[in-house]
Amino acid sequence: MAWLGKKTASTPPTTQDGGRAVRHDTPRRWAVAGALLGIAGAVVAFAPASWLASYLASATNGHLLIVNSSGSVWNGSGTVVLTGGVGARDAASLPGRLHWKMVPKGLGLQLAARQDCCINGELLLGIKPGLGRMAISIDNRADWLARLPAGLLAGLGTPWNTLQLGGSLRVSAQEFRLESVQGRWRQFGGLQLELLNLSSRVSTVAPLGSYRLNLNADPANPGVSTLHLFTLEGALQLNGAGTLSPGGKSRFTGEAGAAPGREEALNNLLNIIGRRQGARSVLTIG
Repeated sequence: MAWLGKKTASTPPTTQDGGRAVRHDTPRRWAVAGALLGIAGAVVAFAPASWLASYLASATNGHLLIVNSSGSVWNGSGTVVLTGGVGARDAASLPGRLHWKMVPKGLGLQLAARQDCCINGELLLGIKPGLGRMAISIDNRADWLARLPAGLLAGLGTPWNTLQLGGSLRVSAQEFRLESVQGRWRQFGGLQLELLNLSSRVSTVAPLGSYRLNLNADPANPGVSTLHLFTLEGALQLNGAGTLSPGGKSRFTGEAGAAPGREEALNNLLNIIGRRQGARSVLTIG
């Protein structure tokens, strides 16, 4: 009975036609899939704040940056910088740091941002991604969103770096929403920028005045936004109108002039703002 002490080699099971049966490795595949999902989840959960900064820089063609970022996409901070674009030397930053948190909300996300110097409480942005679509909305109900130093505009380069404006910029919104479908953006609602008590280093008149710029969706032309600039008060009189169209194309025509009795004091500034036509200065973009 010597065979009882010997180990015999196991033979793989065979099919009826003599071929080897195929072993099912479904459990192993599920394990690999689970590991990959776990890695993907970890990447998303701990995505660095620099990813958000890179997206913002790309979306604004390098005009709006977040530098010295720390934390994650979900809970981070950084310094906000306005620049003249990719490769530009001009730059201006807001004092202090911008702090943000992003959490799931409904079928999308909500980003809450705060900055002690400039934001009214928290700026709430709703983000709803989709297949070939993206929607971004301002969800605040406050009278105004942010108040920024006008000197920040110097970061955009010419002519702002020459004008060196003083005063403040106040931003407000009315049911403002942007929707992108296959890369084409469309605006809903309105955005308002007030330029309050402006001054300039190239003029001895201070303040020059206060102004309002309205950006509204054009209901008659989907995808087109209208721009309107007008004077609230002041020695420098500004007005203009224009449009923003899909693809980032913009057209704007504005005029600047002096209030009665202030022509001589504002003559140098009017020469800088645009092309002189008699007592007025004309600025054309696009």
